[in-house]
Amino acid sequence: MPRQSETSVPRTAGHASPYDVARWCAANGWPVHPLAAGRKTPAANCASCRESPHRPYQCPCHSAGKWCHGFHAATTNSQLLDAWWGSNPTLGVGVSCGPARLVVLDIDAHSAEVPDRNRLLPGIPIHDSVNLNGLASGFDTLALLAALRGKKSPADDDSTLRVRTPSGGLHVWYQAPSHGPHYKSSVGSSPKVALAWQVDIRASGGYIVTPATRTAAGIYRALGTTRTVAPLPNWLATELHRTGHPVNNVPALQPRPLPNRATPARKQAHGLLEPLLAQVEACAAASEGTAFTEKLNRAAYTAGGLVAGGHLDHGQAHDLLTTAANAARPHRHRHSSAVISSALSAGASRPLHLKGRP
Repeated sequence: MPRQSETSVPRTAGHASPYDVARWCAANGWPVHPLAAGRKTPAANCASCRESPHRPYQCPCHSAGKWCHGFHAATTNSQLLDAWWGSNPTLGVGVSCGPARLVVLDIDAHSAEVPDRNRLLPGIPIHDSVNLNGLASGFDTLALLAALRGKKSPADDDSTLRVRTPSGGLHVWYQAPSHGPHYKSSVGSSPKVALAWQVDIRASGGYIVTPATRTAAGIYRALGTTRTVAPLPNWLATELHRTGHPVNNVPALQPRPLPNRATPARKQAHGLLEPLLAQVEACAAASEGTAFTEKLNRAAYTAGGLVAGGHLDHGQAHDLLTTAANAARPHRHRHSSAVISSALSAGASRPLHLKGRP
């Protein structure tokens, strides 16, 4: 487990500078990357990366000390922190959760229609005798899960860092053990991997906004006096395993290449999908005006055809698309998930028959 630093962000979190917060995170062993000033999205890529889309792990900018590709550029290198925030003091701070081995519960309080009771806690049927009157947000579903397990809700866990978001939500930070599995990020509305409705998981393949970060909507404020991160509770680790979050100890952010067996069809499949995924990831260069949805839809539709044609399995396709979408729009999980599911299904109705398939 990374050492907890003796220094800390101020108790009144709005008074810390981004540079101070970045140094505090790095001292705790948490790699950081810049966020666009006044926003919760990554700072823009360099001009070269914007003009020539490519996948993050193929980018030469990281070795040159640039912050391209969001959380893929995260670092604890003090010289880079000095260069990035010394020259750009208004940049915000994000932490790459996977390399930091952080598991952050992102509890939403958005106004949304409450789903059927059997979708509130995926995999856990809620008996009709349980009174759900008043249930309206992730705070309620997380409290319900904790109550069913005889535990206190993590939202009330004052032993670990908790950060109030400008929208009224809450980030609850936990540290996964160094010897255990990595966990994947997820959204609380996902039909496949979710902990609870309106409770997202920020882990491998994602980042978290630090306390004291200012956006146009307000400041991310640490609650109480705790500025250290507690170990992931065993019961929550069990729930993450139950809901399919472990990723088999694969190091965070390690690319998952397409199957590349020595057949012309496999190579064709690789050649078709890789450029489309690169176009999706390149949308990280700007928060709008990049035709992100159109590019993600095109990539997912093509992937669906490859799945139906027998060149890629559905799980691999979904993971590749989700990784690309998260790199470009890490805070739009619900939208991306809906686009991916719909386009994969549509593409599967038109199988791609590639030359050279055995």
